[in-house]
Amino acid sequence: MDKKQAQERIKKLKEEINHHRYLYHVLDRQEISDAALDSLKNELFRLEQEYPEFITSDSPTQRIGGAALGKFEKVEHSVPMFSLFDAFSPEDMRDWEIRLQKILTPLSPPLKGGYGGLKYYCELKMDGLAVSLVYENGILVTGATRGNGKIGEDITQSIKTIEAIPLKLLLPENKELEKIGFNAEKIQAIRQAVEEGGIEARGEAIMTTKVFNELNKKYKKEGRPLLANPRNGAAGSLRQLDPKITAERKLDFYVLSN
Repeated sequence: MDKKQAQERIKKLKEEINHHRYLYHVLDRQEISDAALDSLKNELFRLEQEYPEFITSDSPTQRIGGAALGKFEKVEHSVPMFSLFDAFSPEDMRDWEIRLQKILTPLSPPLKGGYGGLKYYCELKMDGLAVSLVYENGILVTGATRGNGKIGEDITQSIKTIEAIPLKLLLPENKELEKIGFNAEKIQAIRQAVEEGGIEARGEAIMTTKVFNELNKKYKKEGRPLLANPRNGAAGSLRQLDPKITAERKLDFYVLSN
């Protein structure tokens, strides 16, 4: 295999591996076995070692790499990251809606029937660590904690170890976007943002109960300190200066807003 053939093969392998990651983490299905996917990863790793000039930051082999950090750098959020307020009673919920109405009133005219006609949706609260992901031209460039809402910590190297987080955004087909309700104008804006602009996605990095129990069983056997709970396990994992330790914790990620 000459240099040009190696470059083409590396490109093909990255596309294929990312395709199978998307199937598994987004569509919850598999076309090939775990062993077959591992074989593709190993082939990519071997080729990149032979031709290091073709290694890119979005390569699947770059999820764990580099030396441990000495400290976390600070990151200023483009828009503050707010935390959620807890509600413990129906009165708390009513007070929340009143505050919401006061915020909306100067921004837009009332809905038909007043702001009491607002519609809501609910989702399960995931308890982990709030994280901001910034992509430029479709490539992950920064992962940061919420911190104080305005200033967070750069945990990009740790974030890269989470398999559910793409290092390079997959651009959906137009028909996929149309199927979920986007019109032509929105589709064009999405494609332009992925290919040429910047995208920020915010969500929660979590540790599942299954992983938490498996790790504590392993740590107990090895005589290592146990994790207190899944939430602390997720937060503590991402704030490890050594990304190899983070990778061991097998975290997951769910986008809540972008």
